[in-house]
Amino acid sequence: MTVTISGAADAAPLVRLYRVSEAMELLSLSRSVIYELIRSGRLRSVCEGRSRRIPGSAIAEYIALLEREAG
Repeated sequence: MTVTISGAADAAPLVRLYRVSEAMELLSLSRSVIYELIRSGRLRSVCEGRSRRIPGSAIAEYIALLEREAG
């Protein structure tokens, strides 16, 4: 899995679609937390066939949201 980081404030994964298991690793969160974030609208996702994918941009947006909430 390739991730580019250009500073603590703007960590941004490469543009691609991640499996839930990959997003779990990137964000250090459990599967149930990832699905709860998706259900609550805090983490965007898309469906590709029968599988759920998380765009790299959605992961970057979620990290930015956490940073804004932290102050």
